[in-house]
Amino acid sequence: MDISFLCTVKSPWKIRTARREDCPSIFELICELAEFERAADEVVITEEQLAEDTFGKRPILEVLVLEKDSEILAAAMIYEKYSTWKGRAVHLEDLIVKEAHRGNGYGAALFEAVMDIAKERNYSRMDWQVLDWNKPAIDFYKKYGAHFLDEWVDCRFTTEEIKKR
Repeated sequence: MDISFLCTVKSPWKIRTARREDCPSIFELICELAEFERAADEVVITEEQLAEDTFGKRPILEVLVLEKDSEILAAAMIYEKYSTWKGRAVHLEDLIVKEAHRGNGYGAALFEAVMDIAKERNYSRMDWQVLDWNKPAIDFYKKYGAHFLDEWVDCRFTTEEIKKR
């Protein structure tokens, strides 16, 4: 996918669609995020599964990466979803910036790139979640005027619970 329309300002970094060979760097970002979210032991996917889910026969994940000097410093992981009332929408699963590179505008650039994709594809909405203790992320999203949906409760079955059925 050509996302050159997203980068209208000249910058020292580049946002682009991920390629299969980026999977090791993306996987490292995933592991760093899990560590930050106090859930490092919950990462069960592998680089191979990430590659299959992103570039395989039935891709379900789209990844944008931000690179500077050929190093991937941040990534945004999105997928299409459907609202029975509103139609096609996009879900931002994760927005990850390497800890050593936070505060440089990389997260904002990627977040705005995802918003641009949502607009360009005419999605009805853009959804994401943020942990209630992650004040820096909450404050970041508030700057954009995000709506925080207190009336919705997340629900989940784990792999084990699914297998019990």
